[in-house]
Amino acid sequence: METFLNKKSVRDALGVGNIEFVSCSPTVYQAMLVDWMRNLEVGIPALLEDGIKLLVYAGEYDLICNWLGNSRWVHAMQWSGRKEFVASPEVPFVVDGSEAGVLKTHGPLGFLKVHDAGHMVPMDQPKAALEMLKRWTKGSLAEGGKAEKLFAEM
Repeated sequence: METFLNKKSVRDALGVGNIEFVSCSPTVYQAMLVDWMRNLEVGIPALLEDGIKLLVYAGEYDLICNWLGNSRWVHAMQWSGRKEFVASPEVPFVVDGSEAGVLKTHGPLGFLKVHDAGHMVPMDQPKAALEMLKRWTKGSLAEGGKAEKLFAEM
């Protein structure tokens, strides 16, 4: 990955100039230390109330940011759509005909547990991660699975 991202043609296409890619930058790590163990969830409900879409995702084998802990704070978060989000069904997140995860959505909030992935979901499940991002940015995260049919039948 580093070899590819450090090719001049790739850096030019990304518009990053001569900045060298490193997978774990000590410079970025040091800059992020001020955010360590800060509760950033407190600002999220206001974003949801404004209709800003939020997707929280986690690999099911992530030991650093485990899916269960993430699921619990998302379910406990106080916002006007909380009750409906909690009551919404979990549906398969399907990629190329196979279940790649489990998805729960309501309004602007989505939570996705990605199967067979750890902390680095895009590295562990690149196809599922790319499909997740493509669908989320298009506003069609639930498509590709049975979610929309399931909601229509309810």
